[in-house]
Amino acid sequence: MKAVVTRVSSASVAVEATGHHEAITEGLLVLVSIEPKDTAETIAWMARKVTHLRIFPDGDGRMNRSLLDQDGEVLLISQFTLSGDCTKGHRPSFIRAAPPEFAEPLYLALGEAIHAEYGIMVRYGVFGATMRVSSMNEGPITLIVEPPN
Repeated sequence: MKAVVTRVSSASVAVEATGHHEAITEGLLVLVSIEPKDTAETIAWMARKVTHLRIFPDGDGRMNRSLLDQDGEVLLISQFTLSGDCTKGHRPSFIRAAPPEFAEPLYLALGEAIHAEYGIMVRYGVFGATMRVSSMNEGPITLIVEPPN
């Protein structure tokens, strides 16, 4: 699993084909790619990491507060291209990304774990859809988060 986590003052996702639209105010935009080696343990690790990252400013302006401290939200977007391999040639290879029938349940499980375990409101993109994602980044603070091997 690979995630790009961005601190935002607002973020939204829209899918024109279905009319789906979701938005959050202060919180985290999380782009996530599921890989074939991911398990329930990977989901639990990522849910804890995302909710506990101390990337929000405290009263002194230092990054000492987590999403839990901020009472923020998560906009969770499935993005298999994060697992793309660009080392050879000019066309990325996506063989490191899990197939949709494996990835979608784990993507949904991550959102459910963030909500159920930590009480964070989670909004979702549409798995496998072409989406328009917008964000107002704060900081900017953007991290690549991967579980240990």
